[in-house]
Formats: sequence, C-alpha cells, structure tokens
Amino acid sequence: MKRVTLASLVLLLALLFAGAAQAVKPDEVLADPALEARARALSEGLRCMVCQNQSIDESDADLARDLRILVRQRLVAGDTDRQVMDYVVSRYGEFVLLKPGFNLRNVLLWGTPVLLLLVGGTFILLAARSRRSTATAALTAEEQAALDKMLGN
Repeated sequence: MKRVTLASLVLLLALLFAGAAQAVKPDEVLADPALEARARALSEGLRCMVCQNQSIDESDADLARDLRILVRQRLVAGDTDRQVMDYVVSRYGEFVLLKPGFNLRNVLLWGTPVLLLLVGGTFILLAARSRRSTATAALTAEEQAALDKMLGN
C-alpha cells in the first residue's frame, strides 16, 4: 500500500513539473551551452503575454515561443543580457517583465492603495472622534430642574 502511495506521489510530481520542462522545444536550444544558459535565465524573467502568470520559459504559447527565439537570436548576435532585455521591453513594454524595475510609475501603482487606506483610516478615525466630542454632556442642575418642571415631575 505504501509503495502505491509513494509511486502515485512521484508520478503526480513528475506530471506537475513536466509542462515546464517541455516548453522549450529542442529546435530552440542553442548549441553553445553558455548562451543557452543565458537564454534560459533571461526567459525566466520575461512574462508570457498570453498566459500572463508564466514565464516564456514555462509557456507553450506561440508568442512565448517567438519571444524565446527572439532572445536566442539577440544573444547569438552578440547582445549583452541587458541589451536583450532592453530590446524586448522596448518592443513589448514593461509589462513583459515578471519583475519590473523600480520607477515612479511602479511606486504610484503600488503606493496608491496604501495611501488610500491611510487616508480612509484617518477619515474614519477623525469622524469617530468628532462623534464622541459632540455626544451630549450630562445636564447641569439648572437644566435638570427645568426639564423636571416641564415634564411635571
């Protein structure tokens, strides 16, 4: 029974990781192992525009294949890793990066929700304090006597 469970677990894990291993087709692989390693490293940082949550190295989409081939062509042409990434970003925009660089646009994108939460929290806190301060105070002795007189007590 344990062997069956262990074999099932191994098979499940193999199937889970099989997709990523098969994404790069044999005809895409470069003959130079150093260039291929650089291509794989670059591909892992580029987003598949079709799948959006996978790198082009993991995706079987046609566009991901085209991007993998483009990266390899640029490397064979002699581009540095930075030049390849700059070229791809210039063609497809910063969205193609799985980990975009730090710039003002990104700070605004990620900072705006935090800023809105802080402003909203401050507004709620001030509104709650304002309500507490306008709460009715206890009646003075004169006011209590006037009220009792009106109510006939």
